[in-house]
Amino acid sequence: MSGIGAEFAQTVLSGPLILAAGAAALAGLVSFVSPCVLPLVPGYVGYVTGLSGSSLKDKETWRVVVGIALFVLGFTVVFVVLGTGFSALGALFSQWQGVLIRILGIVVVIAGFVFMGGFGLLQSEHRIQARPKAGLWGAPVLGATFALGWAPCVGPTLSAVLSMSVSFGGDGTIWRGALLAFVYCLGLGIPFIILAVAIHKGAGRLTWVRRHQTTIVRVGGIMLIVLGVFMASGLWNAWMTSLQGLIYDFEVVI
Repeated sequence: MSGIGAEFAQTVLSGPLILAAGAAALAGLVSFVSPCVLPLVPGYVGYVTGLSGSSLKDKETWRVVVGIALFVLGFTVVFVVLGTGFSALGALFSQWQGVLIRILGIVVVIAGFVFMGGFGLLQSEHRIQARPKAGLWGAPVLGATFALGWAPCVGPTLSAVLSMSVSFGGDGTIWRGALLAFVYCLGLGIPFIILAVAIHKGAGRLTWVRRHQTTIVRVGGIMLIVLGVFMASGLWNAWMTSLQGLIYDFEVVI
C-alpha cells in the first residue's frame, strides 16, 4: 500500500479518532431523542414533503425519505463547516492547544448542565423565523436554518463535538473536525429518516422513548459533564496523546 494510503488508513483507524467519533455519534442520537427535537419530527416531515396530517400517509415513501434526507443534508453542511472551522482553530493555536481545550472543557461542563435543564437563560430556543417554501426544494434550506438556531438539546451536544474537533486540529489535519461533525450528523440524521418513514407508515409513536426521555436527557447531560471534566483537567488531551502514541507503534499493513 502506498505511503499516503497507509497514513490515511492509520489516521482514520486511530484509537483517538474512533473514540471521539463514537462519542460524537452518541451525542447526535441523544440530541435526537431529546424533548427539543423528537416532538418536532412530524412537523418537519410534513413541511419538507409539502404535506401534513392524513395526506402525508397517501404520499409515496420515496418522497418522505428524500425530503428528510435533504433536510438532514442541510444541517449536515452547516455542522461540517463548523467542525472544520473549530479544527482549524485548533491548528492555528496549536501551541496553546492544551489551554484552549481546558477552557472548552469548562464550556462543555456548562453545556451538560444546560442539556439537563440548568442555566435558565440558555433554555430558551432561538431559531431563524424565516421559512423556505414547503416541499423538497426548501428541505435543505430548512435544515440549514435548523442548524443555525439554538436549542438547549442540540446546542450543548454540538458544543461538545466542536470542542473535541479542536483537539484534533493540532497536527494540521483539520478535516478530522469535519469528520466528527459528520458522524454527529449521522447520529442525529439517521434516526430522523427512520422515524419519518415510521410516521409515514403510521407507526411512529415511540412510546418507550417518550416515557424515558427524562432519563435519556439526564444520562446525556452526565455524559457531557464527564467529557468536559476530562477536557478541563487535561486528561482528555493526555489520553488522546497516549492512544496516538500506541497507534504509531504499529505499522499499518494492507
